[in-house]
Amino acid sequence: MYGMKRRHERELAFEDSLSDDWSRDIRVAEVPIGNRPLWYLGAAIFAIAALIAGHVVYLDAARGAYYGTRAVDNVASENETPAPRGEIFDREGNVLAENQPSFSALLDLRAFSNNPQMRSSTEAAAESVLGITPDAFASLVAGAGMSDYAAPVVLAENLSPSQLVNLQALNLPTVKLQSDFVRQYANGPVFSSVIGYTGRPTPADLKADPTLSANDLTGKAGIEAYYDKELRGAPGVNVQYENAFGQVLGQGQRSDPQAGTAIHLTIDGGLQQYFYQAMAAGLASLGRTVGLGLAINPQNGQILALINLPSYDNNAFSTPGATSSIAEITDWLTSPDRPLFNRTVSGNFNPGSTIKPLDGVAGLVDGVITPGRTVFSPGYLMVPNPYDPSKPTKYLDWRYQGTVDLASALAQSSDVYFYLVGGGSPVSTPMLNDPRDYGIAGLGISRLHEWWQTFGLGKPTGIDLPGEASGFLPTPAWKQSKMGTPWLLGDTYNVAIGQGDLLLTPLQLLSYIGAIANGGSIYRPYLNASSTPYVNIDLTKYASEISDVQAGMLAGVSSPLGTSYTLHGLPFCIAAKTGSAQVHDNSQENALFVGYAPCDNPQIALLILVENSKQGSLNAVPIAGNVLNWYYQNRIHA
Repeated sequence: MYGMKRRHERELAFEDSLSDDWSRDIRVAEVPIGNRPLWYLGAAIFAIAALIAGHVVYLDAARGAYYGTRAVDNVASENETPAPRGEIFDREGNVLAENQPSFSALLDLRAFSNNPQMRSSTEAAAESVLGITPDAFASLVAGAGMSDYAAPVVLAENLSPSQLVNLQALNLPTVKLQSDFVRQYANGPVFSSVIGYTGRPTPADLKADPTLSANDLTGKAGIEAYYDKELRGAPGVNVQYENAFGQVLGQGQRSDPQAGTAIHLTIDGGLQQYFYQAMAAGLASLGRTVGLGLAINPQNGQILALINLPSYDNNAFSTPGATSSIAEITDWLTSPDRPLFNRTVSGNFNPGSTIKPLDGVAGLVDGVITPGRTVFSPGYLMVPNPYDPSKPTKYLDWRYQGTVDLASALAQSSDVYFYLVGGGSPVSTPMLNDPRDYGIAGLGISRLHEWWQTFGLGKPTGIDLPGEASGFLPTPAWKQSKMGTPWLLGDTYNVAIGQGDLLLTPLQLLSYIGAIANGGSIYRPYLNASSTPYVNIDLTKYASEISDVQAGMLAGVSSPLGTSYTLHGLPFCIAAKTGSAQVHDNSQENALFVGYAPCDNPQIALLILVENSKQGSLNAVPIAGNVLNWYYQNRIHA
């Protein structure tokens, strides 16, 4: 009993002791700790979450495109199948631009970047097979932007059979061979001013048009550039899926290539070829190299022919990497004759006496002259000097004209007559000029300027070709601002005969002549045959005055004194006006011809310009005669 009692007491004592220990522990655990540690913990969690979220936003917004491209590129590679570019035809259906199947060599940027051991062999192949120097190769690689990581770089186009075989034998994973198309142009130099050429897009092109890829062909000049989107089509896309080890998992086709739209032009291919040959022969006979020609249908504005000489072969731009092409293109870019410059569309020229039909209409409408009003030209007009009467100013005519009215003044191209129409008679001094030369008020520069605008000068015609110039119409305010001197009577005399600072484009000039031919409608000139004729300016209310001017242009061919009289033997009626424009500080003279035929129902209006001619307007007339005779024999009489 005693033993059991002692054991029981010890157990109670142990329990009491344990109970006391627990009690103390519980009291310690229940001591309040406050909210501060929880705030610290929450702040830390929030900071970590914010950091993660911020990095995700950065990766998505700032680098999303790059990593998206890399991610897609890691599992898939896209190959574009080039689309054939739309063909271009003349009005008879003859092909002017078509596609020739070829092969191109492309650098696979991903394979090149991910396989350092292949870089030296790739560079060596580019140099030995394709003729690409190491520096040029490095520039091609550096030029591929980050966003184009998955897009291949074009190394060479239109591979020769030997290049194709050599690249296939090397079997480099960094170089892909792709079936492609090369643009081929019929009679390149003859039609290049109209058709233009193509090339790979520049960085500026890619930035301006997100639908473009670096491998597309885009128009760079002419019809190729103006109608690029229609001609381009859309490439097909093939996708090859791979795993992380580069093993091909499957292939798919996202889209088929869609060919570009064909374009039929208003250009008369036969006329264009003959016109080109006639211009080239005419320039060669004169020892000259620069000239242009233009033919339109004055009844609707269709461009029948458009010539620039010297010209260029646009086929060279289809193989820009070829040694011969590089040499040709370099010559064109450095030539002082600027063969790549489309003078017919983008050039500004003094019109010379070809502005006189416009003066005639304006003078008749404003009542400055009548058709029968005559003046006398001994070959000059004397203007008194208000500061020194003993030193009058002499304004020359190009020859003795005698007594002329409107028709004969146009036929003979009398400068004195149109000095008076434009600027009016000088102060009456009978001892200096014939009495018949006085009493004409003249249009004056303000009305001349208004009439130039009435005929559509000083602004683009709206032709469907890129780079059209606007010309330039001088004013007294412009002269005062530019030169610090006032506008003088002599300035008005000069612009009245197409000299001085008055500048027109060949398109503006022939468009207004077309309105003289058809009775007053200035059509928008156009090349796409599917376009609808559009009248830019309606001057038919001046039909009576235009008829009087037509008579003068007809007399320019039919009258023995007419400046185009050598054309009178052609088998149909022609109305014409010639002009000579002094340029380069009067050290050179451009020769101009404008005309139309047949007179009663015009089907062609023609312009010829020879730069730095030998005998002024006389140099342009024979070329015009050859072209007009061909047109009669092959298009009117045929």
